[in-house]
Amino acid sequence: FQDQAMMKTMSGGNCNLNVPAKNSYRMVVLGASRVGKSSIVSRFLNGRFEDQYTPTIEDFHRKVYNIRGDMYQLDILDTSGNHPFPAMRRLSILTGDVFILVFSLDNRESFDEVKRLQKQILEVKSCLKNKTKESADLPMVICGNKNDHSEIFRKVRTDEGQNLVSSDENCAYFEVSAKKNTNVDEMFYVLFSMAKLPHEMSPSLHRKISIQYGDTFQQKSFRMRRVKDMDAYGMISPFARRPSVNSDLKYIKSKVLREGQSREREKCTVQ
Repeated sequence: FQDQAMMKTMSGGNCNLNVPAKNSYRMVVLGASRVGKSSIVSRFLNGRFEDQYTPTIEDFHRKVYNIRGDMYQLDILDTSGNHPFPAMRRLSILTGDVFILVFSLDNRESFDEVKRLQKQILEVKSCLKNKTKESADLPMVICGNKNDHSEIFRKVRTDEGQNLVSSDENCAYFEVSAKKNTNVDEMFYVLFSMAKLPHEMSPSLHRKISIQYGDTFQQKSFRMRRVKDMDAYGMISPFARRPSVNSDLKYIKSKVLREGQSREREKCTVQ
């Protein structure tokens, strides 16, 4: 998130897109190593699956949408499974708006890690919620990946995953395959619905637009002649960079301070 009161700007190539702050969101993807977090993100952004595994330190992506003439921005933070810096993970949680927690159905330890992450997210966001008096819900999907593997390799039962979300109407459970692209689209559709975001943000429900259309992308009259009965478009920013730690800290501070309360507050520390 950029620390701006009214507008957030995405610059890439020759385009300069202004997105209202109220339409800017961050999706944080968390989970253990080698569970398929980056593969799910790749499916979302490009519709592709990469067979070669490359450990993620932290990847940042940005997708901008023109949906019925209104601009939306979705920043995607694909985190490391090793969590070498606990304070950074906590900051990622503090700045997140929607969450995807990924484990592998053939790895019991990765499921236990998701349970720990779910608890941490609820605790961290509860701390921030108390400071800002926000009443917003916390949309979250718990995602069991690799359901294309044989049942003999399964280590986590379906009912165990469902039990993690049974008491929270803003949390859903899906078993997916990033490799086979099974249930991935459905998972994102439900996540955006819980977040009260346009369902056209889901991968299959908007037209993919190249960066070359950036100059006209934000115009309310933006249309493509070959597309009929579709008024939702999405464009990946190839030049997006993660906001600095300082920017994220300022964003959190501004959320707390803009309540205008003069009394001393209990610190919601990043540690």
